[in-house]
Amino acid sequence: MKGRKMLTEFIDKVIKNKLNIYGIVVIKDGIKVCEYHFVPEERRELYSVTKSFTSTAVGIAIQEGYLYLNDSLLKFFEEDIPKDMPKEHLDNLGKVTVERLLTMSILDYPFVKLNSDNWLRHILSIPLPNVDERVFNYSNLSSYLAGVIVERAVKTNMMDYLKPRLFEPLGIENVECEYSPEGYFYGATGMKLTINELSRFGQLYLQEGFYNGKQLLAKDWVASASKKHIETREGGYGYYFWREQVHSYRASGMKGQVCIVIPGKNAVIAVMSDVGDRSLEMRKLIWDTVYPKL
Repeated sequence: MKGRKMLTEFIDKVIKNKLNIYGIVVIKDGIKVCEYHFVPEERRELYSVTKSFTSTAVGIAIQEGYLYLNDSLLKFFEEDIPKDMPKEHLDNLGKVTVERLLTMSILDYPFVKLNSDNWLRHILSIPLPNVDERVFNYSNLSSYLAGVIVERAVKTNMMDYLKPRLFEPLGIENVECEYSPEGYFYGATGMKLTINELSRFGQLYLQEGFYNGKQLLAKDWVASASKKHIETREGGYGYYFWREQVHSYRASGMKGQVCIVIPGKNAVIAVMSDVGDRSLEMRKLIWDTVYPKL
């Protein structure tokens, strides 16, 4: 496989430690310098890396003038709110902005799997007594709402919206994803890509939104989405991107799907895996064995 020498230590330790990693791709200075697949490459579940694509969709919709960070939920869901909703809850919903959703700063949204036949109605009915408290609280509900907001604002489904604006320029065709019972893009999880497709998404961010001769994302959006807006136990969170060491950041999914953007090395490291609760161990291995060779 390409550039195996750079990955020799990483590969050896993956095997020794019995980490279920599918593959790794490393891009530096715009060139794929190494790639290794432990199993044949195919599209796999990204889990919460999906959230970073939702954030990207929000950024594109903002640059096209469809919505703003300080827009309230009420702007997009007025017709979905019951007429008999208590004024206090209505006021609290009005404090939930696009920015609060992107920063996961709504304390009252739980991290749960939705079983309702109408996710939107269920989420809008959740009491928000702590809405004024800006605290990091990871929840799929926030990213689901952010995705629905984009679809409501642009008046089309997410895949059709992103196809000419993101996927086609990145050379990604026929993206698989999940939808809610109402037919909205899930926004939190469910997308499937290959590791090479994921690495190109990271390269787009490394190049400040510029890819293959086109500015797909505004530079200021990339800077804002990737910087720390709220404190977490892991060092900070942007707009569905996690801050990493050495001023880097990552799109991250359950079971060890990661796309790490390292501006200081002009590099991207993408890994697809199924390591369960060993994601931290897997990321440490990347930093210990791959990063020093960049």
